[in-house]
Amino acid sequence: MSWRWALARRVAALAAGTGGGGAAQAQRLLTTSSGAGAALLGRQQHLPLASQIRSKEHRDPFELVADDLSLVADRLRSMVAAEVPKLASAAEYFFKVGAEGKKFRPTVLLLMASALRFPLSESAEGGVLSMLVDKLRTPHLNIAEITEMIHVASLLHDDVLDDADTRRGVSSLNLVMGNKLSVLAGDFLLSRACVALAALGNTEVVSLMATAVEHLVTGETMQISTSREQRRSMEYYLQKTYYKTASLISNSCKAVAVLAGHTADVSMLAYEYGRNLGLAFQLIDDVLDFTGTSASLGKGSLSDIRHGIITAPILYAMEEFPQLHEVVDSGFDDPANVEIALDYLQKSRGIERTKELAREHANRAIKAIEALPDSDDEDVLTSRRALIDITERVITRTK
Repeated sequence: MSWRWALARRVAALAAGTGGGGAAQAQRLLTTSSGAGAALLGRQQHLPLASQIRSKEHRDPFELVADDLSLVADRLRSMVAAEVPKLASAAEYFFKVGAEGKKFRPTVLLLMASALRFPLSESAEGGVLSMLVDKLRTPHLNIAEITEMIHVASLLHDDVLDDADTRRGVSSLNLVMGNKLSVLAGDFLLSRACVALAALGNTEVVSLMATAVEHLVTGETMQISTSREQRRSMEYYLQKTYYKTASLISNSCKAVAVLAGHTADVSMLAYEYGRNLGLAFQLIDDVLDFTGTSASLGKGSLSDIRHGIITAPILYAMEEFPQLHEVVDSGFDDPANVEIALDYLQKSRGIERTKELAREHANRAIKAIEALPDSDDEDVLTSRRALIDITERVITRTK
């Protein structure tokens, strides 16, 4: 029996659960094989050349994972089914066709899974290895589904706290079905996410996703209970932004790397990509709250400042115009204060500086992708190119 066939049988058995460890052990066996096995797995070289990734043809990131996105959407709709019809209707509200959004987070995670894939060479045992790849792909679909359920649950809860009446261009669930059912639907989604997370059987991944949920709650609490000094602090704002927006995607990206059997260093690069992408995303979102229109954003423009939420553009404007502090401290219940703040913002470089900070975080995200171990696998390089492209889209978007 050749070493290649022995390895194929061993990893296939592990992936199927008959070897005592499942898909995670199978991936570790693949990734730690040495000697002749390195020829099968492909070898990690030194630092990757950024030019290799950047030279890849630009392809639409969402189209690259369209099939998997469709599968995730179908599975989500079945996962949120409930015995009580009204709860089922509420839980699936934002998973219905046409109300799903662009599936930004699942797209990033599916691309990350492909970008971190270990190459498998063609061999006589290709069929067995192909089955193994499919087996190892399933946990990554699960992470995409879990992340989306946690994200939507947080949206449902946020809309209740903010008394929002629109979300993703449609009426918010709390407006349609009331606050109580909206909160219960969010709790139900979190419970479904927990069940799916436990089924993965990886304690590190469970810890990562539990941390992300904790951060979501912490971030929302930070937002609704700020002191005068905290409302003026860029450091406080960025910490809150990490908790509310970036923690979920960063820990999910790291979970993808952990499930793929990568080293701590590679897992941290995946985390850094998600962290900086999430921060850049929110910074641009905060810009668009001032510059976007209600139609393009799917929500009322100036929604943050009208709710008394101070974001980066106003914080930067306060640095240039200290007299704005008094206006911020007095709050924005008075529409006149909103107009005064907007006037100062227009005279300042608040919008430009926020965009510059978003670009800085976007560049860090791109560098994390370029620092991943080298690969000559075309699909891997294409996925890494797509992750860079999606980062550029985040900071150039207008809605």
